[in-house]
Amino acid sequence: MSMYKALIVEDEKKSREVLKGLLEHYCPEVTVAGMAETVPKGVEMILAEKPDIVFLDIEMQSATGFDLLQQLEAFDFEVIFTTAYERYALKAIKFNALDYLLKPIDIGELQQAVKKAVEKRSRQPQNKNLESLFQYIRQNRSQRIAISTSEGIIYLETDQIIRCEAQGAYTQFFLKDRSKILASKNLKEFESLLKDHHFFRVHNSHLININEVLKYVKTEGGYIEMKDGSKVAISQNRKDEFMELMRQ
Repeated sequence: MSMYKALIVEDEKKSREVLKGLLEHYCPEVTVAGMAETVPKGVEMILAEKPDIVFLDIEMQSATGFDLLQQLEAFDFEVIFTTAYERYALKAIKFNALDYLLKPIDIGELQQAVKKAVEKRSRQPQNKNLESLFQYIRQNRSQRIAISTSEGIIYLETDQIIRCEAQGAYTQFFLKDRSKILASKNLKEFESLLKDHHFFRVHNSHLININEVLKYVKTEGGYIEMKDGSKVAISQNRKDEFMELMRQ
């Protein structure tokens, strides 16, 4: 049996160890050559070890698996994404026929993913599907918007915005770095500007980044909890459209 070299890039130690154990017990055709807990270490290890398969966590503490891949010039390995968030970028992954595993990892799904990766690896060393994914990402990457404030104009990447809240004729921006920006335009103008960048008006006073939603809570009339811990009210007449958007 041919042996295939694998690397695990995952920021949680327990998840790394569990996956390594599963591979050792249930996937004899794969040997784990190393594990990395950060994007820089992952890049360094991939360049040094030249693996056949990389098990890559999509969402890590300070970066994403996509950030790691964007630092590489060649994709001469297969990628199996691992994630606890089913919605996270899976449309792009499915679009390009790349594999992913949902945590907690199912043994049968792991074996199937490894089998597919090995078969693809034996047919062609260059990962054309991964190259297609990055073409997709480049076409849909975040864009900058200009925000007018009392102090001047701030240029902001749309994926840094968690949510926007109406403040009369003004709009309060809440950002990933926990900072706030008070913009001198009303929420309706930003709704129009951001609607094509995964933002949705869930309430007269709230515009949210769909990618930053943590969960929807049905109690207390229903509200949305964002990844930064903030809770956002949702209008009754927006719930159905919001739920459909999240399902997509």
